[in-house]
Amino acid sequence: MDILFLLIPFSVVLVLIILAGLWWAVDRGQFDDVEGEGERILRND
Repeated sequence: MDILFLLIPFSVVLVLIILAGLWWAVDRGQFDDVEGEGERILRND
């Protein structure tokens, strides 16, 4: 039962880190053109 006092705050911190990483990726434009890179390799430059 005592382990819950450690695991619950740890899981909340982990979720906040994951959400911050997702927000950072969206803010930097990582998901703006999802299909563009897949099509770029098919085009002959």
